[in-house]
This record gives sequence, structure tokens and C-alpha cells, in this order.
Amino acid sequence: MKRGDVIGGYRVVTEPTNAGGGKCVWAFAEKDGKEYFLKRFLEPKRPREGSGGSAASRRIRLETCREFEERHRSIMKLLRPDASGAGNLVLATDFFHAGSTYYKVTERIDTASLEEPQSLGPKQKAVLLRTLATSLRLLHDIEVVHGDLKPANVLVQKREGAAFHTAKLIDFDDSYLSGRPPERDDVAGDSLYGAPEWRRYVQGDESVDSTDLTTAVDVFALGLMTHTYLTGSLPAYDGRFGSPADAVNAAEPLVADDRLGTATQDLITAMTAAEAKDRPTVADFLAALKDPEACTLHATPQPRPLRRSRVQFNPPDRSGKAPAPGSDDPPARSRVRINLGHHREGHPGNRSTP
Repeated sequence: MKRGDVIGGYRVVTEPTNAGGGKCVWAFAEKDGKEYFLKRFLEPKRPREGSGGSAASRRIRLETCREFEERHRSIMKLLRPDASGAGNLVLATDFFHAGSTYYKVTERIDTASLEEPQSLGPKQKAVLLRTLATSLRLLHDIEVVHGDLKPANVLVQKREGAAFHTAKLIDFDDSYLSGRPPERDDVAGDSLYGAPEWRRYVQGDESVDSTDLTTAVDVFALGLMTHTYLTGSLPAYDGRFGSPADAVNAAEPLVADDRLGTATQDLITAMTAAEAKDRPTVADFLAALKDPEACTLHATPQPRPLRRSRVQFNPPDRSGKAPAPGSDDPPARSRVRINLGHHREGHPGNRSTP
């Protein structure tokens, strides 16, 4: 792909680059007077007719490509740009192959993003997190895992004349249906924001199956991002570990900034729990944001949560199992109850050692 090429009807108008593209090369393109973002996947490659290699090798490559196409097309079918509530999702409009190479297309958008969301006021932060979580809930309601939730895949923007910044969620190339991720060697993500079960899955831990990678993977990342948006950094963890998930897998706790309110510290702790079943849902998270103090960064240390979490909820059944035949029981729903306690301004005590 080079400037001036016409690929699938899209004319490439900028020099391709892989800046921030991972296993992709991208450029801007035009078609029928509209501007687009054109992404070229470096792998997999479709075997060409008459290409070398054994018949068995060709069959394996074709199966890999079939799975790749099926995953992308199924996500595109579920997540349509014109879907209700999808206004803050930047979704693909086209997916095709030319020769042996796959391409994906989205409309060109302004990619400017606020670099320091932690500089916003509490109400601004609450709106920002609410728009991000609302988009994520739209995915989870249809059992889609974003799969690579991190600050680089969220555009923090403020429209001209608007009062608040909002979050646009981008890059669904690594999305998959809950419990149905790609194979261990093919699943993508970011080690810094990846969940504990995702880390063990990609590391070949046989105790973790593909069915263990559910929408709770995104909740772990959302917990880390919430802490980052509120404080400017990830929760603290032992420097021996390369990522928060590695620390959690070693039973080493993540420590929330004690300038956050007690309830918010507790919420982040619950979202970054080691076991996926112990994490709240995005709906629980949205309920917690209704607390006007949820996004406040206090000037003095706030009390640490009790050892037993004060964020109480009934975790949803992510097993995918239907109620027993003949049962009148409805599907389990998650319920959240937040004990906010009393805010004591300027109270430095109760700062327990993590």
C-alpha cells in the first residue's frame, strides 16, 4: 500500500504508517468524495492460487483466514455505526481483502485527544467516565468484549460549544464474543491493561480456557483506566511485576490512591479483583458514578476500605448457562449497593498501611 494506490475503491491520499498500529499499517483514503481511515492488516495472509507450500499448510492458512474473517464480520454485524446509542463508538464501515491482504475501513474522524484527563474537575471526570462506560455497556449487552481497552483507544474530546468532555471508543480489531477469543497465539491486547485471566491465557496457562475470557476482561481494564483518569497514574503495585495483572496473579494487591474517596477505592479494588466472577459489571460501575463524590480527588488521605468490600453486588452469571428446563427462575441480574459512608474533610487518620 502506497500513496496514490486504489484499493477496494479507496484511493490512498497519505503515506502509510504503522505508528500506533500494532500489526497494521494505516493511511487516510478517499472514496466518493468522503474521507476514510484505511487499515491494512499485516497478518494473516490469504494463500494465493498456485502459491508454494504443502496442501496441509494451505488448509491451515485458509482456516486461520476463515476464523479471522468470521470474527471481524460477526463483530461488524453486531456493532453497526447506525445502531442506537453507538454515537461514541468509532466502528468499521467496510472489511475486505485485496489479493492476499485484509483491509478495514472506518470514517475519518478528529483523533485529537485530551492528554491529561486527570486535570479535569470531578463533574467533568464523571461525565467522561459515564460516556466511556455507556459505550462499553452497549458492547457487553450484546456479549462483545472490546479486548484492548486502554487510554490509547479512547479519544477524550470536547465538541465546540459543549460543556463537557466525552469519550469516543475506537479500535475494535481485537474484539471478540464473550468466551470465544482467538487462539492463544492470536489473541491481542495490552499487557499493561490486560486482565489476570487474559495474561495467563496468552502465557499458555492450561488452567485458563478460552471460555474464561469474558466481558469481565474489559471491567478490569476499566478499573485501571478509572484510576488513571482520576489520579493520573495506575494503582500502585510491586515493581517486581511487569503489569498490574501479573501482580494480581501473584496475590499481590493493587493499591488505590488514598486521595480517592473510600467508596471509590473500594470500587476500583472490586473491578481489579483476581477472579472475573468477583468483578462488578459496567452497569454496577455506572450506578456507582451517581455518587457526587465518586470522582473527587481529595487534598488529604481518605480512610482505606475495610478488608471486606463495601461495594456489595450479586455478580452476574457469565457462564452462559441457561436456567434449568422447566425452571421459572429468571436469569440472574447483577445488583449493586454502595455504602458511601460519611465524608470527613481534612481527616488524616485511618490511613492504614496497604
